[in-house]
Amino acid sequence: SQHLNNTMVRHASNYRHLGRDHEHRWAMFRNMVTSLIYHERIMTTVAKAKELRSIADRVIGYGKCDSDHNKVLANAILREKAAVVKLFEIIGPRYKDRNGGYTRVMKLMKQRRGDSAEMAFIEFVDRDGELRKARPPVKSIESIVKEEM
Repeated sequence: SQHLNNTMVRHASNYRHLGRDHEHRWAMFRNMVTSLIYHERIMTTVAKAKELRSIADRVIGYGKCDSDHNKVLANAILREKAAVVKLFEIIGPRYKDRNGGYTRVMKLMKQRRGDSAEMAFIEFVDRDGELRKARPPVKSIESIVKEEM
């Protein structure tokens, strides 16, 4: 029942493999998210940037709540202790009022010289020196009700 015209149906293919096995891909994303924490903007390919978004947003979510458990989870992803410190002291509090959407992928007009891969910046929103200003976070219903009272 899984065969369609003598071809196998690919199940659970809901992310980009990027020509790497699981261990290599996970090590690459750990390195990239650590660099993103340090520099707050990195240049990479469009496919890698789009996959990095979900990992970076997950790590920022850990940084918003300063608990021991979240520090353990962040330590499992980030490569260096200084990146964990920056996450919990600077970046996490910056996004305490924002529910998701902490990163932005901006495609570049130029392509990589060697293989003509599409390049992009991935950066944090609401920071100094960002390429484009972010929209303000949407107010929650609770904050609107508090303002009216």
